[in-house]
Amino acid sequence: SFERSPPAATMKFAAVLASVLMAPSAAEIYFKEQFNDDAWKDRWTIASDWKSSSELGEWSHTAGDWHGDAQDKGIKTSTDARFYGLSAPLSKTFNSSDKKDLVIQYSVKHEQKIDCGGAYLKLLPGGDKFEAKKFGGDTPYGVMFGPDICGSSNKRTHVIFHYDKKDENLLIKKNVGCEDNQLSHLYTLVLRPDNTFEVFVDNKSVRSGKLEDEFDFLPDEKIKDPNESKPADWVEEKKIPDPEDVKPEGYDEIPAEIPDPDAAKPDDWDDEDDGEWEPPMVDNPEYKGPWKPKMIDNPDYKGPWVHPMIPNPEYEYDENMYAVCKDGCTHVGFELWQVKAGTLFDDIIVTDSLEEAQKFAEETFFKKKDAEKEMFDAAQKKDREEAEAAMADEEMDMDDMEDFMGGDEF
Repeated sequence: SFERSPPAATMKFAAVLASVLMAPSAAEIYFKEQFNDDAWKDRWTIASDWKSSSELGEWSHTAGDWHGDAQDKGIKTSTDARFYGLSAPLSKTFNSSDKKDLVIQYSVKHEQKIDCGGAYLKLLPGGDKFEAKKFGGDTPYGVMFGPDICGSSNKRTHVIFHYDKKDENLLIKKNVGCEDNQLSHLYTLVLRPDNTFEVFVDNKSVRSGKLEDEFDFLPDEKIKDPNESKPADWVEEKKIPDPEDVKPEGYDEIPAEIPDPDAAKPDDWDDEDDGEWEPPMVDNPEYKGPWKPKMIDNPDYKGPWVHPMIPNPEYEYDENMYAVCKDGCTHVGFELWQVKAGTLFDDIIVTDSLEEAQKFAEETFFKKKDAEKEMFDAAQKKDREEAEAAMADEEMDMDDMEDFMGGDEF
């Protein structure tokens, strides 16, 4: 007897099924914006009801003063000391219940040598009820992410997650730095359903960890036992005065200063005219200061009292800390204030795949960055040469003026 081999078609189908089951699921792109056409204004809504027209700054559609491709444009803040409010709907709702990674990525270029202003992006819920024209600082959000600079000491990349259980927006506890030069930089945030996160700047990881460690999602796992307190007779003094040490007799009679034994009355000193001569006073080398008994180890010393800790009855781990879009996030938006305008935003993507975001970055940010740097360096060199030439001209004018002023008088 013998076993029959399965038909070839059956084997082929099994192989295809196995490959499908083993293959990673295709990345989902919830939002992508490159601003390369004039129709961007149709996709985005200005928050015209958030602030008055006199308080809102204008967005310009430009590649910037230096760039990698003149046709590859972004949007740039263009009016100093203004608010900027702008939002757009996602192409598909991101819902945390799908238990997928959330990846937000975009580029920022501060062409103005920014001194004070935000450049962060928000991921927002709301769906059909989202009021784009009223979108502003009080609008609920799921995520706030991106650089914020004000002065030399306040430079950070905001990472803020909304937590429904507390109804609070939770800021990361440790500072995440940001770039403040005049070139484009890429900011990437990954939030994972295993309650971890990671931040990248220019595709380099700058901060990562567990949500419960880096944010105040959960109460302390342990607390001080409220039924315990330091005993009244607890001895914390490590040293005590030596009870057998006695102040030497006559110690208090030793003066702090004595007449200088090396001083002599000047030859021209006249007691009648100058008064009785007295030598100057100097520190007494025998004086040791107020007497104190020497200190010895305290035989009753018990060490610092440590408050006993107990499990916190209010502590409970939350598997859903990552669920910042529990009811679905449907929009992205900029809600900013800038003292000095000139920040350019580009190449935004919201996806569930870091690999997809990095691929998009290779096609956009990294494709342009070297040429942008070359153009920036050339512009800086030109500015320096023009400044040096202007200074030389000014010095020549000053020399001519001095020659004229030093000429013959009429």
